[in-house]
Parts: sequence; C-alpha cells; structure tokens
Amino acid sequence: MNGEIEIAIVGSGPAGCTLAALLAQRGIRTVVFDDDRRPELLVGESLLPRVVNLMRRLGIEDRVSAFSQYKPGVGFIARDGSRLDFFFPQKAIKGMPNYAYNIPRPEYDKLLRTRAEELGVFFVKGRAELEKGTEGREIQLTAACLASVPELKGVHPKLLVDSTGRARTFAKVIGVGSQRGKRNDVAYFAHFEGFDVEAMREGQVVITTLSRGWSWRIPLPGRLSVGVVVDKSAAKEHGETPEERLESIIDNEAFLKNAGKGRRRVTPVMTYTNYQLISDRGHGPGWVAAGDAFGFVDPMLSPGLFMAMHSADLIDHHVFSGGTTALLSQPARLAKAFDRVFDELLDWHEAWSELIEYFYDGRMYALHAAGEQLSQRYGESALPRLMERHLTKQITRLLSGVSTRSRYGRNLLRFSLKHLVWDVDPAENFEIKA
Repeated sequence: MNGEIEIAIVGSGPAGCTLAALLAQRGIRTVVFDDDRRPELLVGESLLPRVVNLMRRLGIEDRVSAFSQYKPGVGFIARDGSRLDFFFPQKAIKGMPNYAYNIPRPEYDKLLRTRAEELGVFFVKGRAELEKGTEGREIQLTAACLASVPELKGVHPKLLVDSTGRARTFAKVIGVGSQRGKRNDVAYFAHFEGFDVEAMREGQVVITTLSRGWSWRIPLPGRLSVGVVVDKSAAKEHGETPEERLESIIDNEAFLKNAGKGRRRVTPVMTYTNYQLISDRGHGPGWVAAGDAFGFVDPMLSPGLFMAMHSADLIDHHVFSGGTTALLSQPARLAKAFDRVFDELLDWHEAWSELIEYFYDGRMYALHAAGEQLSQRYGESALPRLMERHLTKQITRLLSGVSTRSRYGRNLLRFSLKHLVWDVDPAENFEIKA
C-alpha cells in the first residue's frame, strides 16, 4: 500500500481490526493505536452465521475453525423445563452460511489483529492521546501523540475512528451522551471443565431461565463457558466476590446445580455490567465510532461481536466502497454517508432489542407452547402445522442475524404473538425475573 495515512483507528478490538483489514484490502492505509491490554476472558464467545461471511472476506475462516467449536444453533430452557431449540437449516440461509462458531475470544481477537498486520496495517503500541479538536475537527490527537508516530509524518489523519469499546473514549472527551437500557444487570462468568451443557446437538449454546435472571452455557473446545446474568440487587444475596456469587448462583439453581455437580473452574471469574447503551450520535467532524463505542445490545442472543464487525463493514461500504478516501475531503457528503451507516445500525439495534424482549417477557415461550399444542392437535400436514413450521423458519432467520431486520419476519412474529397464542400459560409465567 502506498500514500499517506489518512485514517487512525483508536482501539484494536474486533470493530477496529475488521475495519483496518477491510480498508487494507482496498489499498487504503490506516494506523491502529493498541495499548495491548486485554482481559483473559471476554463476553461475546458465541457467533452468528452472518459473521462467517465476514470471516471469509477477511480470509480467516479456516484459522478460526481450527481453534473454535462448530455451533449448530441455540436452545432455551424455561423455568418449567420446557425447551425451545432452534437449529440452523441444512442449506444455506438466503445465501448466508447455515452455521456459526463458538470462539475463545482472546484467540479470535488476536487473529483479527494478525490478519490486519498481514494485510499491511500498522499498529502503534500505546494509547492515543486525545483532546478536543481544532481546525474543523471535533476531536484530535495531541501534538505529542502525533509526533510519536513517525509514519504519520506530522500530518493529522483526516478521520479518527473510535474503536475503544465500552470505554467510549471519544464520547467522553467531547461530551456525547447516551441512552441506557432499562435493566440493571450484572454478569459473572468463567470457563469450566466437567460441566454439562445439556445440548441437544454438539456445539449448541444453551440459555436457561433462572429463578431470577438467566444463564448461558457456551461449548468451547475442551471446556464450557458458563455465565449468569442477574439484577445487581439479586447478586448481592450471593456473596461479596464475583467467585462467591457465580458459584452460589450455580449451586442455588436446580438446572445449573445438577449440570455442574462435577465442575472444575479453570479460569478466573469475570464481571460485566451495563448491557444496553446507544450513543446519542456516532459521528462528527473528523471522527466516527465503530462497534461498542457507538452502542451495544443485551447479549442474550449473541449479537455483540456481529454488530461490532458489521459496523466496520458498514463504514467500509458506505464511505470507502469506491476504493478511495475521496469522501474524507468532502465533509457534507461524508456526513451523509455516515448518516446512512448509523440509520442502519439503529435499525439493527431496534430489531435485536425487540427480539430479545420477547424472551425476557416470556412471550416467545408462550408462543412456543401454543405451537406445541397445534402439533398435538393437528396432523403434520395440516394447515396450522404448516403455518407453525413457517413461523419457526422465520424466527430462526431472525435469531441468526440473516433476516433480523426483515419487515416481513418481524411483522409476522408480532402478529403471531398477538393473535396466535391461546389456551396456554400466560407469558408472565415464563418471563425472566429481575
């Protein structure tokens, strides 16, 4: 790659490295600031089929599959023991892959960086020093920071990308507000050996409704990621430390206690809070946010890593698809291109939040119970049963990320939840309680 560096990415998580790699494939030079500080475990270990397409574009799927667990779908266990099992279909979904992976995140994140380096991306070890901008920029690198990167040759990049994740570094420097979700959850998770996933098929992720909150079990090679998500007030009832709280919740929940009676924890316990947030805006003069730096959604259906990488894909597509950085010198056109990026991202967030809420408030479980009644009441080839199969197909596409924003699928699900649920326990009986 030739030419000056016009783009600097702050943060080398999945969004930052994906964007850097995509731009490098177009011959566009970037520099990435990376402080090389990473926790041992990260939330976001289960992927969606749509992510596989991005892996293929980056040329890394074979390497990902070598250290990951093949994922055929996801199962949900309600408090009464009833199950909803969704498996990706045997054939590709609307041209998209019909499978995904469960990944050890440190290895995956390292691979994304390695691939970016292979494509010619330059990484600066250290934090970017930032300040409020001048000369038409809303935020900028400090003079000392600019001088510390010889590759920039003293020329400030035309575009800064915030890929600092939940730290939202740019937003804090320039005062961009945010809208937070209504839940006050905290998650504790660790990796275990000897813990039963209770999957119907190898690699299936299992989500379980607890007496309060919910849990995940994600199969990884040789171990199981086990997490619990509870309201902060409920967490305090289970001890003082993250280790005490995770172990206590497992031992006090029948599903988890039985599955984990022979467990051995092989990693520290990690804590995550604040599971829903969207910034008031995602771009301004001279900057744009990618991934969690703009917003993140509840992790129940595993949308996080997809949304991070897809945000990078959208920025690449709407701004750099011509293979040039011409828009960076045209502020009005650049702002319109970024508006298209974030209009689409906001629609993604809305679609995921709506779908996830159906599991939290119990309506998805009630709909499943109604479908089971149809199966028992009518034959396999009867019209109601065929309708139920079609609805299941649409829900699977919504959950997979393939058609999550589909107006048809979302409207069909809304209609079904409103009009096709009868003679079953009320949704409140299945809701995830705080």
